[in-house]
Amino acid sequence: MTDTILDSPTYPTPPVAPPALGDRLRAARVASLALATANTELKNRALEAIARAVGAGSPNILPANRLDLANGRSNGLSQALQDRLALSESRLSALADAVLEITALVDPVGETVRGRVLPNGIRIDQVRVPFGVVGVIYEARPNVTVDIAALALKSGNAVVLRGGSAAENTNRVLVGLIQDALASVGLPRECVQTIDEFGRDGARELMQARGLVDVLIPRGSASLIETVVAESKVPVIETGAGVVHVFLDESADEQWSVDIVQNAKVQRPSVCNALETLLVHRGAAARLVPPVLARLREDGVVIHADDETRALFSDAVPATEEDWQTEYMSLDISVRVVSDIDEAMQHIRQYSTHHTESIITNDLGNAERFLTEVDSAAVMVNASTRFTDGGEFGFGAEVGISTQKLHARGPMGLPELTSTKWLVRGSGQVRG
Repeated sequence: MTDTILDSPTYPTPPVAPPALGDRLRAARVASLALATANTELKNRALEAIARAVGAGSPNILPANRLDLANGRSNGLSQALQDRLALSESRLSALADAVLEITALVDPVGETVRGRVLPNGIRIDQVRVPFGVVGVIYEARPNVTVDIAALALKSGNAVVLRGGSAAENTNRVLVGLIQDALASVGLPRECVQTIDEFGRDGARELMQARGLVDVLIPRGSASLIETVVAESKVPVIETGAGVVHVFLDESADEQWSVDIVQNAKVQRPSVCNALETLLVHRGAAARLVPPVLARLREDGVVIHADDETRALFSDAVPATEEDWQTEYMSLDISVRVVSDIDEAMQHIRQYSTHHTESIITNDLGNAERFLTEVDSAAVMVNASTRFTDGGEFGFGAEVGISTQKLHARGPMGLPELTSTKWLVRGSGQVRG
């Protein structure tokens, strides 16, 4: 199986990092100082150079990616992770375009969040500043390498990447291209680094590198995220797995229901905002279950359903308690008939990972109740859950989708990669 940090839920005390790894983290700290003072024009020039490198880099990137895919198939990498791992000319072009979009976004560094002049004449301002060094642990997602490097640079942060062995060859090439692009505009190559070569020890050491790394962001499976949250001494911004729900209310439009459920489940089933559990109001079940599920079956979706659903649509397998808790990341879906919106929201409270939930309804009161009472990072009315995405939200790319409630929640863009500090300007005042 691939080398991830997930083989055991706990780890022994990490060994002392090889000097090369410690040196790499210290180099990231030095590089972060150069980035913190870089102006927007220089950072945008770096991003433009990165976009050109990625857009023109397929002769080097794609062979490395094919090697990673072949290794992944040999090692039993799941279809969902293979889909996330795979790059193509079109995906590279989309990545390059996303980097260019970030150049057009407002630079958050130096932005005044709030400020005032005190009665004694002292001026205070709270302004956005970079974190410094951001560590990221993820698996089989080379797009994350580019997205996070670009967002980190624009927000003035150095970034240390641990992308796992599944994408090690691809990430090595991508980081090399990014470093060459940085050097071409006069920024330190160490602003973006990979520590994949250090394997699991590198991931463990990154989690322990408090003082060298300012914040750690895990992206991947629930077990990866739980491990990082439990083991890290570095502050963690928790991104979450997506047990995502859609509720078809009694008044739901049939065509909207068919189209939205199909899109949310089928368009890209391996991603965290894909639909996993469909809830259907009992009063609309006879009307909506057959056409909605028939459309899914046409697309090859395996339907795990409760007894009421199977009575209306026989081409389904019995759902188990485990199904309601599962992020499939595949062409599978669990379906349950509920008595009303209250039972739907109770089911969501019990099983949701607080990522994204959507209601399909023509009842304004139920729509507002759902928006208000469902406690997830993104809550929607009459829209596909696939829209919970930094690119769709206008961020250019995303760091991840945070399901925690501190600092950042939902798709994370440039402002979420900054902290703040207070600037105090006086003219000789002393406190009495």
